[in-house]
Amino acid sequence: MSLLRPHHATRELFVRHAKRDGRSIALLRAIDYGDSCVVETEVYPPAGDPVKPGPYTFADAHQATAFVTEAVESLMYLGCDVYAE
Repeated sequence: MSLLRPHHATRELFVRHAKRDGRSIALLRAIDYGDSCVVETEVYPPAGDPVKPGPYTFADAHQATAFVTEAVESLMYLGCDVYAE
């Protein structure tokens, strides 16, 4: 956690977990810090350790939600099942 972001202002908005053929593909987590919203991601390649691109920072929850919605739609188009956690 950053020293610039007080703990009491942090709120996890949602988590989306994409799987294909029972294997984890990606995890997206949106966190509201009050003055901005961050989407953290983990991508699970077929071999090797997970990759953590980002984090992606947005002005508000609406922008972060739009980003995750587009990512989820793309993952579904590629044959993934996406679950809310």
